[in-house]
This record gives sequence, structure tokens and C-alpha cells, in this order.
Amino acid sequence: MGELFRQLLRASTVGIELVAATVVGGLIGYLLDELFEVTKPWLFIVFLLLGIAAGFRQLFRLTREARQNSAGKENP
Repeated sequence: MGELFRQLLRASTVGIELVAATVVGGLIGYLLDELFEVTKPWLFIVFLLLGIAAGFRQLFRLTREARQNSAGKENP
């Protein structure tokens, strides 16, 4: 039963991590755009896309870990 709750906890963090990575990337891009006004809005767009990519990278990593853990438990 503890393993089920651990998996549910990991699954619930996926959405939070996707949003957090996107927000952090967008915030960094926004702040850099405010600092270097010549590049508006390109730094914001670039860092927003990098944040989205980082969020999906984390999603794929967690999925791969979950798949490996479930495969390891099926074949003792």
C-alpha cells in the first residue's frame, strides 16, 4: 500500500513541475528582456520555450523511472 501512495505522489508532482519550469523560464526571460530592452520579446520567448522543454524533459525522466521500477517489480 505504501508503494501505491509513493507512485501517486510522484504522479501528482508532474503537473507542478511542468508549470514551475515554464514559469521560471518565462520569468527569467522577462527579467532579461527588461534588463536588455533591445531584445524584446525574444529573450522572453526563448527562455519560455526552454522552460517548457525542461518541464517535458522532467516528465519523460519520471516516466522512464516509473517504467523501470514497474518492470523491476514484475520480474523478481
